[in-house]
Amino acid sequence: MIKWLLRRRLAAFERAWNYDASYMHEVLDADPSALMAFSKVASLGRYHKDAPLAAYHAVRIVGTMAEDCGPCTQLTVDMALRAGVDPAVLRAVVSREFSAMPADVSLAVRFAEASLRRAPEADDLRKEVVRRWGKRALISLAFAITGARIFPTVKYAMGHGRACTRVTVAGESRPVLRELTRAA
Repeated sequence: MIKWLLRRRLAAFERAWNYDASYMHEVLDADPSALMAFSKVASLGRYHKDAPLAAYHAVRIVGTMAEDCGPCTQLTVDMALRAGVDPAVLRAVVSREFSAMPADVSLAVRFAEASLRRAPEADDLRKEVVRRWGKRALISLAFAITGARIFPTVKYAMGHGRACTRVTVAGESRPVLRELTRAA
C-alpha cells in the first residue's frame, strides 16, 4: 500500500514539473523507507525564512548548478518561476550576469558561490546577509544551498545525472555558466 501511494506521489510530481524522477522510482522499488528517509533530508532545502524570495531561489539554482545536473537545474529554475521570481533575474543567475541582478540577488549569489568555494570573502558576505536580513535568512540560504545539492548528487551516484549545458527560462534557452566565479 505504501509503495502504491509513494508511486502515485512521484508520478504526480513528474507530471506537475515535466521531470523524470526515475531515480526516485528506483529508490522506491529497492526500499520505500529509503525514499521516505531521502524526503526528510531533502526537506532541509525548503526552509525559507526572512530571505527575499528571489535571493532564496537564486542560491538554490547556484547550489544545483554547482553539481552540474541539467534536469535538476531546469527543475529548480521552473520552481523559481512558479514561485514568482522574475525570469530576467533567473536568466542573470544562470548566466552569472551580476550586473543584471538586483542587489539582493547578487549578494545571495556571491555568498553562495563563495561558500561553495570555501573562499575567504564568504565571511564578509555572510555578515552582510545577516546585517540585511538576519540569522534566519542566513540559515535559509545555507539550507537552500545544501538542499539543492542533494538531488543531483544522488542522481549522479545512481547513474541518472545529466550534464547541464542549457536551461530554459520562460521560453528562452540560455547557456549555463557552471564554473563558480572567483570574485564578483
